[in-house]
Amino acid sequence: MKIVFMGTPDFAVPSLEALAASGHEIPLVVTQPDRPRGRGQKVQPPPVKARAVELGLRVAQPERIKRNEDFFRQLAEIKPDLIVVAAYGKILPGEIIALPAYGCVNIHASLLPKYRGAAPIHRAVEAGEEVTGVTLMLMSEGLDEGDILDARAVEIGESDTGRLHDLLARAGAELLAADLDDLLAGRIRPVPQDGALATYAPPVEKSEGQVDFSADADRIVRKIRAMNPFPGAYAFLNSAKFKIRAARRAAVPGDGVRPGTVVFADKSGIGVAAGDGGVVVLDRVQLSGGRELAAADFLRGYELPPGTVLEWN
Repeated sequence: MKIVFMGTPDFAVPSLEALAASGHEIPLVVTQPDRPRGRGQKVQPPPVKARAVELGLRVAQPERIKRNEDFFRQLAEIKPDLIVVAAYGKILPGEIIALPAYGCVNIHASLLPKYRGAAPIHRAVEAGEEVTGVTLMLMSEGLDEGDILDARAVEIGESDTGRLHDLLARAGAELLAADLDDLLAGRIRPVPQDGALATYAPPVEKSEGQVDFSADADRIVRKIRAMNPFPGAYAFLNSAKFKIRAARRAAVPGDGVRPGTVVFADKSGIGVAAGDGGVVVLDRVQLSGGRELAAADFLRGYELPPGTVLEWN
């Protein structure tokens, strides 16, 4: 079978590798154009392109795919049997979805119909879900509304978004590898989604990383985990951005203390009062311009006496 792969970030790389190991032909890998990245804004290829080149695969990087006759002609000449999509980053138009004989399938990082949309991993962690997963679905022109082919659950536990991202990327690749031949042989029966159970996972804005210490401690901890590594949770310490990379709820209470106030700072971490009378322990922090450090290491070079207030609005 001729299978075209479409994907862009790190999440899609394990699925590309699984497809390459399947024995099917991959005549084309489609990914987004090279972009400036990092502090130096050096133009870099997306992770999928880098891995595709290593695998010796042909790559296309159209700036747009809607109303792009040259790109559509390129796909039509290939006559793909299937298109596999994983975090490509653009919505496929109907003419591309209808092109392959076996349709287009997408690997989505949630248990659909929950968390349709751009940020399913962030939103699942932020909401305090205990379990999420990956779904292999037939694509339609609606946003993540296609019929479900298969799904695999993944426990969230204490994972932040970065850790959960990696778990789901691997689970998605394993799901694709397990189902690909059955899909092409017609042995999988698609199941329509129940739209009444659908929830939406909107894109994450950088401003969402700002921590509101008037919230309850559990909610604050979930926010910090959800925003790590991007866009990063933060407050302000003496007007400097104070990034919070890891945190947990303390066993000790902080009743009667203004939210955002440091109640202790020692080798066990930096305890900050929350709005419900609880205390959030900051385990890993990073002051603007400095390195990420364990809280105990940070305190060796920065005095943070109880009563210090982290600014958060």
